[in-house]
Amino acid sequence: MALRRNPHVLVVGGSDSSGGAGIARDIETISSIGVRSCLAVTALTVQTHESVTEIHHSPPSLVAGQMRAALQTDDVAAIKIGMLATAENVVAVAAVLRENPHVPAILDPVLASTSGRALLEAGAIEVMKRDLMPLCSLVTPNGFELALLVGAERMADEDGAVRQGRELLAANAQALLIKGGHASGPQSTDILLRRNQQPVRFDAPRLAASMRGTGCILASAIAAHLAKAGPLEDSVRKGKLFVFEKLQKTSP
Repeated sequence: MALRRNPHVLVVGGSDSSGGAGIARDIETISSIGVRSCLAVTALTVQTHESVTEIHHSPPSLVAGQMRAALQTDDVAAIKIGMLATAENVVAVAAVLRENPHVPAILDPVLASTSGRALLEAGAIEVMKRDLMPLCSLVTPNGFELALLVGAERMADEDGAVRQGRELLAANAQALLIKGGHASGPQSTDILLRRNQQPVRFDAPRLAASMRGTGCILASAIAAHLAKAGPLEDSVRKGKLFVFEKLQKTSP
């Protein structure tokens, strides 16, 4: 019962045997911010830092069962969603979110690995947009993921990315954080979009360092700060700073 009184982030995602991304990164990040984690594993993968060679999907009933057990056992104050792998898992996760509308959920739409291996099956993107995104407090796509979500070419400029983001807001997303880590230029800019509000920019100097799992780290850091009762914009700002400081430590 002592654990129950501490805020937890429920991490819903896949394993990465290299430890570079996925639930290993999530737990590491959330713990370093002083919040506990509980888990629902959606897939087991065999991967290195260079490639993904095997993916084994969890059945949707198992994913939903893990989520419900965690929510029943722990004081879950936020949910971080990463790799879902199948349309059936997307539907299962959405069903649990509908049962728990008071818990904010952060969706990092994991669509492909860094090496290019698809991590969400064909056809599941539309299910994600229809059934899951409207239930999430924040969705955190990078430029490539944003283009896939809207079914268009990736925008090379910030204004184009914002237009695509507004398309997702019109499709009932609550809020988007468009990540600028894969863009170019001296500044790495993330843009928070919400309905009927002006975009909010989060700037940081672009570093020469490279690290796998930065998307996992950012979404998990935001979820951890939300679990500590931080407002969304402040949680995003702190999450961005957390990733920047992490990258600074690995800079040449």
